[in-house]
Amino acid sequence: MSVVLSASVRQNLLSLQSTADLLATTQNRLSTGKSVNSALDNPTNFFTAQSLDNRASDINNLLDSIANGVQVLQAANTGLTSLQKLIDSAKSIANQALQTTVGYSTKSNVSTTISGATAADLRGTTSFASATASSNVLYSGAAGGTTAATGTSTLGASIGVFASTGATTGAGGTTTLEGTITLIATNGTSASGLAGNAQPADGDTLTVNGKTITFRAGTAPAATGVPAGSGVSGHLVTDGNGNTTVYLGSTGTPSTLATVDDLLSAIDLASGVKTVSITSGAATIAVSASQPGAAVSTVAGGAVTLRSSTGADLSVTGKADLLKALALTTSTGAGNATVNVNRTTSAASLGATITDGSTLNVDGHVITFKNAPVPGSTGAPSVPTGYGASGNVVTDGNGNSTVYLQAGTVNDVLKAIDLATGVQTATISANGTATLATATGQSNSTINTSGQLKISTGVNADLSITGTGNALNVFGLAGNTGNATAFTAARTSGIGGIAGKTLTFTSFNGGTAVNVTFGDGTNGTVKTLDQLNNKLQANNLSATIDANGLLTITASNDYASSTLGSTAAGGAIGGTLTSALTFSTASNPVQDGVAQTARANLVSQYNNILNQIDTTSQDSSFNGVNLLNGDQLKLVFDETGKSSLNITGVTYNSKGLGLASLTVGVDFIDNAAANRVLTNLNAASSTLRSEASSLGSNLSVVQIRQDFNKNLINVLQTGSSNLTLADTNVEAANSQALSTRQSIAVSALSLANTSQQSVLQLLR
Repeated sequence: MSVVLSASVRQNLLSLQSTADLLATTQNRLSTGKSVNSALDNPTNFFTAQSLDNRASDINNLLDSIANGVQVLQAANTGLTSLQKLIDSAKSIANQALQTTVGYSTKSNVSTTISGATAADLRGTTSFASATASSNVLYSGAAGGTTAATGTSTLGASIGVFASTGATTGAGGTTTLEGTITLIATNGTSASGLAGNAQPADGDTLTVNGKTITFRAGTAPAATGVPAGSGVSGHLVTDGNGNTTVYLGSTGTPSTLATVDDLLSAIDLASGVKTVSITSGAATIAVSASQPGAAVSTVAGGAVTLRSSTGADLSVTGKADLLKALALTTSTGAGNATVNVNRTTSAASLGATITDGSTLNVDGHVITFKNAPVPGSTGAPSVPTGYGASGNVVTDGNGNSTVYLQAGTVNDVLKAIDLATGVQTATISANGTATLATATGQSNSTINTSGQLKISTGVNADLSITGTGNALNVFGLAGNTGNATAFTAARTSGIGGIAGKTLTFTSFNGGTAVNVTFGDGTNGTVKTLDQLNNKLQANNLSATIDANGLLTITASNDYASSTLGSTAAGGAIGGTLTSALTFSTASNPVQDGVAQTARANLVSQYNNILNQIDTTSQDSSFNGVNLLNGDQLKLVFDETGKSSLNITGVTYNSKGLGLASLTVGVDFIDNAAANRVLTNLNAASSTLRSEASSLGSNLSVVQIRQDFNKNLINVLQTGSSNLTLADTNVEAANSQALSTRQSIAVSALSLANTSQQSVLQLLR
């Protein structure tokens, strides 16, 4: 029977069905998370999202292949790194070959003897002639200063004289006699002594021309009590070198008191006016034989007169009161005052005086100027043992001399210079005399009529004169400005034995052919061994010369195994030099057994490295693909196959890198062989670096595409989700609303049914 529903019930049922459908849809969306679950939901979004998902899936499937490609490239790069290290090891072995002893005890060479040749001058025996060097003009001391000096012009000048203008003070009058004036008195007013405040005390000193006069209280010691080398004479004890001690005597015994004469004698000893000879502690003091007219310092009528020597000006420095008491200065007090007594030049002397102690250094020999009479002369010390005197020159026979100023002349200076340059030689006798002789073919130095020194350079060395003091200036050797510190002049040199001759070598082992002309070293000519080696170096040759003039041309270490002049190596000798000199036949190289064994061991080590290169190249694979063994790698980056990368492999075993196994006795036998191996290794190293760069570039591309694909997959999946994903917040709200609606619909349906039942109850 059919059931008839009322309109309200039917309406409620329909509403309830609609709500149930909507609730089912909402729950489906919540469970799947998508708002579009089938083409019925939204055909456009559904099929678009499906297309995006399919593409993302296709690209994702390519990622594994790309990842494998990355590993293949990394395996190849690891192999390249290992191969580079092996190449470096091979280089080390080749360098060891270069650093080991040359594999030949004797290299191929040719030689000849050049008489007199040295490393400094290969031309052979060179003759030298003495040249003449001119000084500035020397003038005498004649008035006007324009008279040329001569060889007899003296070095010493006229003595300087300083006479006090008054008598000594403190003697109680002006009638005191010379020699009776004592330096001290028994009392301060004694008629025979200096004034009390002028009397020297124990320890006081005077300085005379750099020498020291010392005053001492008491009496002089006996000859046996003086220091070794010194001598006593009266109140004086002197060391023989101008330094003197004046013993003042005992004030209780006036006869023992030192006098002004004693002081003046000490001054004359210091200035060179007097000389002393010492024997067993006793000093004999005499006037220098060089002092004109026996001119000495004196005191007469109480007036003191000081005199210089001819060889030096006089300078006396001491307590002012003492010098004033001697009427030598107007200064007073306990401080020092100085009295200078200068010499004067004359027509017989040089116009300039030489400072005592000045020196000339001539070719390494020293000439010293000394203010003293020449040893061996009257009143002068004897000539030292081993030295000889000639005129006013004392020489050691080896070129070192002392010129004595008091009587020395310009000729004496020229004589000393010639002894230093070797123009003259000295034979020293046992009695202290020197006999001079002019060397064969030499001319003594002179002074010309114009006053110029004409100095012979000699043949032993070029002339070089330096000096101390004022010697360079006095002798016109300080240049035009007078400020030069050296005077030089070159000898005249002759031409060596092979000057102008030419030596040739053809190309030796690919070097540059040599064409050498021997000469003075200018305009492309060769003079020295260094210059010759500079020419030979480019032709793989080198030269040496020994003390006997043996010139040897030898193959360089690089080509120690080659023979000079051979057909294979080249290097044939020729030129005009071969007609002037006889060269030896080129010798064959002689192997050094020990060195060659060491080099053979290096060959074995090198070959082992090549084996490792081969195995490393073969092992550099991943998943069956080896880019170092000739394989190829193709990587596809998109789902259509249109975007791809083809990487062509290389064969990098030893042969592929251009390296071949070495042979004992052929390779590493000399430096050239080792260098050839190094050249190949360097080329292999460059090849590896280039391939590493290429692989690195490809790896970078692959990794970039790998990252790109990953990001693209994310973009596609995000786009797909944006088209189909449900908004869970909205759907949850819908679900809640529909649940409420359903509950209400159920309640409405129940009410509709209840209404119908009430009508039925009325019918009953």
